[in-house]
Amino acid sequence: MASKNKMGYKCRIAGVVLLLLAGIAALVTVAVVQDTLKRKEYSLEFGIVIDSGSSRSNVYLYEWPGEKENETGIVTERMNCKVKGVSISGMKVDPIKDEETWKGFNRCMDDIIKSIPEAKHKTTPLFLGATAGMRLLQEENKQRSEEVMESLRGYLTSLPFNFQNASIMTGQEEGLYGWITVNYLMGNFLEKNLWNAYVRPQGAKTVGSMDLGGASTQIAFQVQERGNGPDYLQVKLYGYPYTVYTHSFLCYGKNEADKRILDKIVQESSNPTSIVNPCYPRGYNTTLNVSEIYDTECTKKARTYNPDQKLYLVGAPDSEKCGEIVKSIFDFKTCSTSHCSFDGVEQPPVTGEFMAYAGFYYLAQALMVNGTSDLDQFKASVENFCQTPWTVLKQQKSLIADKHLRTYCYSTRYILTLLADGYKFNKETWKNIHFEKTIKETHIGWSLGYMLSLSNMIPSEVKEIPPMTNPVFAGLIFLFSALIIVTVVLVFIILIRTCY
Repeated sequence: MASKNKMGYKCRIAGVVLLLLAGIAALVTVAVVQDTLKRKEYSLEFGIVIDSGSSRSNVYLYEWPGEKENETGIVTERMNCKVKGVSISGMKVDPIKDEETWKGFNRCMDDIIKSIPEAKHKTTPLFLGATAGMRLLQEENKQRSEEVMESLRGYLTSLPFNFQNASIMTGQEEGLYGWITVNYLMGNFLEKNLWNAYVRPQGAKTVGSMDLGGASTQIAFQVQERGNGPDYLQVKLYGYPYTVYTHSFLCYGKNEADKRILDKIVQESSNPTSIVNPCYPRGYNTTLNVSEIYDTECTKKARTYNPDQKLYLVGAPDSEKCGEIVKSIFDFKTCSTSHCSFDGVEQPPVTGEFMAYAGFYYLAQALMVNGTSDLDQFKASVENFCQTPWTVLKQQKSLIADKHLRTYCYSTRYILTLLADGYKFNKETWKNIHFEKTIKETHIGWSLGYMLSLSNMIPSEVKEIPPMTNPVFAGLIFLFSALIIVTVVLVFIILIRTCY
């Protein structure tokens, strides 16, 4: 009898232990789940970048989730507003004298203000970056360039945002920020792994960047070894070092190259009253003011320069002659190192994939080249375009304004020469060029990389990332708790059998 009571006592103890363990397991699980699986709501954060180029200004509004653990920001483009009027290098400091451009800024900024919740206005960073147009103005008239920038700083400071910076960027900065934008959007710096943590992608390959603006063009790509000179930059992104070759060619943007090509045509003409243009399509004739060619530091004015003089140009397409004129604005002979692009600039051989955007994209699109192409195919497309009469071009390219369409024969020849003869892309490497306008619905350009860098959204070091995300960790805790309970149940069953 005593033995039976003893056994019954043991059974009751076992039951109490079981309930205790079950309660502990339940409490631990609930506590962990409550702490780790609570719903998190993050408000959106915003950033504004004004890209003041040589042709016009664009205002970009970017947004990203304000999750503090998220080092990358996952930045997306929310708005792109084109400022009506002239570029800032051509604008008047006094709003009364240049009402259209200042109104254009106000109109865009009003739209931006409406797109950002009022509570976020004071914390939204605002940047302005001026590129090659202002670099040219700085060379021509430093005082005026400073007046323009100071006037813009005063205007931007008056806006309800967190104004950070307005500056004239160097060509190297423009190239580097473009490279950062491309690779950031393509996910080449960081990606999420199976544990939902950010890691460096396998292989860690990056893509080269080529930007064609109105006054300058930039090339930037990663190299394995640092060369000599200022064109080799060491940058650290997310804790990983990169050596980037980047160079900017001032006066080689599309608009300035157009003027330099027209200058060559005018200089070689034997008839100043009726100038035959071998790079204009047949059937297109126009009258230009001399100032349209010589209102820049990139072309040399004659001693007898008269800005009001008229030039009459007649389209008479000559493929070979046009090609020679286009090549004549480059210097392919001068080189003091083993590898040069042109004008004596050292450049290592191009390797890997390249993204060609901005002016490159629009000119390739006119040739109906989308994405990648073959070098021979590209050359054939240029030849076909240049031989097409003006009336046919107008029908085929009705969406392109006349002032741009008339230049596309020598502009497409220009980028062909720049890429093939300048940067030394051959039949094999040409296939690695991707002509694109956007990546993931975000415009490609330097502005996103500029904001990421100046906002410290691309840290030089990465925070230590735990191997498991919170949900996975909680799940494992629950699983182990369940195993403990099952084990205790089995022990209880054994004790019950022993008791009876």
